[in-house]
Order: sequence, then C-alpha cells, then structure tokens
Amino acid sequence: MRKFFVKQENIQEDKIEIVGSDVNHIKNVLRLKIGDKIQICNQETSENYICQIAKMEQTILQTQILEKIESNIESNIELHIFQGLPKADKMEWIIQKGTELGASKFIPVAFQRSIVKLSPKDESKKIERWQKIAEVAAKQSQRDLVPKVESVIPVKNICFFLSEYDILLLAYEGEKENFLKNELLTLKNREKNLKIAVVVGPEGGITEEEVADLRKAGAKVVSLGKRILRTETVALQICSVIMYELEN
Repeated sequence: MRKFFVKQENIQEDKIEIVGSDVNHIKNVLRLKIGDKIQICNQETSENYICQIAKMEQTILQTQILEKIESNIESNIELHIFQGLPKADKMEWIIQKGTELGASKFIPVAFQRSIVKLSPKDESKKIERWQKIAEVAAKQSQRDLVPKVESVIPVKNICFFLSEYDILLLAYEGEKENFLKNELLTLKNREKNLKIAVVVGPEGGITEEEVADLRKAGAKVVSLGKRILRTETVALQICSVIMYELEN
C-alpha cells in the first residue's frame, strides 16, 4: 500500500487532505481512483492511518480515515549525520541511502578542505532538493518520519551541539587505536533510546586542527578499519553498523 506524508493541519477528525505534488502523483502516475486505499502518515507525530480516497480535485485529494494503525518502523536510535560537503551529487546519495538506513537528520558541514562552496542562493536550492530526496526515500522505505536536512554550518559549530548527544563520533583515517566497535560497546547495554551524532569529512579529509578541536570538545575520534573509504561510503557504513549493533 502506498504511503504519503501530510502536515498536522491537513488532518481533521475523520478525514485527511493531501495537497501539492502528491496529488498529481496519485492521479496521473499511480492512477488511483476514488475508493482506493492509501496509507497516510502525520509527519509531525508519526501517526499512521489507513484511508480511502473520497474526492479528487485538481490540487486537493480528500480521503476518509478508515482506521488508525500502530507502526514500529522507527528506530530507538536517533542518528544525525554531520556530513562534510561533497562534490557533485554525492550528498543526494548519502541522504537517500542514509534515510533508508534509519538516519533522522542530515547537517551539511563546511570544512577547511571542502571543495564545494555554496552561495546563499545555491544553498537554498540545494537544501530544498535534498529535503525532497529525503521525503521520497522515507516514503519508499516506509519510514514514519521524514529526516530533516539542515542548513550548512561551519565545522567549528559542531562543538555547540555536543551536549545534545549521548555520543558524537568523528570518523578519522588518522586514528589508529580507537575503533568504532570500542565506542559502540560502551553504549550497548544502556536501557534507553540513544541520540548519536556522526561527523564525516569531505573528499579532502579533516585537518589535524579540526580533529583536535572536536576531540577537545568531547567528540570520540574513531577508526573504521584499515581501508580508506570515500566520503559517501563512510556515513552509510557507520549507519549500518550502529543500527545493527544498537537498534532494538
């Protein structure tokens, strides 16, 4: 059954309205008709409903709520990715696959060695596109929330967020002693939902100065093993390992 996200304002006591591009997708791509059933998720509360299409207009689709259903799709791990701005369309890949793997927020980061530089106008367009990619990936993977894509921040600002997390992991190829699995072992027996952040550098890597500043602020610097991975591979590997080891 196809799944769609709506805002709280579009949900009434016994019916839900779908607006925007989803209406065209439902009518002209999926070719659904009045009487067909779809699943709708409140993107603000993650509540799910089975609905029946009751009325189709040009830009609005009205549905009747048949039942509210329980869903346990979302992880007990709230995982945020601080991703160094990569070249070309690599960020799109990271957001798409990271969403499928369970990440709940993506924060693009400008490092000293970041090759990509975005103007305010370009950044606004990129964020809008990246957010749409996260939404499509969330629908495809049957998520109950759409991961948020934040605005670009400078690397020094990561330090301001450290207190929000149970742990902030910095993947660094120069680390030779502390491996990712060592840090995950310290979290494995905690009986609560975990909030974890992962910092991944751009193609040019992270400078020693940036690593030192983040380490001093409280980040746990970890190695991912003997091989050097591309930036678009790092976040996805860490997502996979964290979900495998810690997800309930």
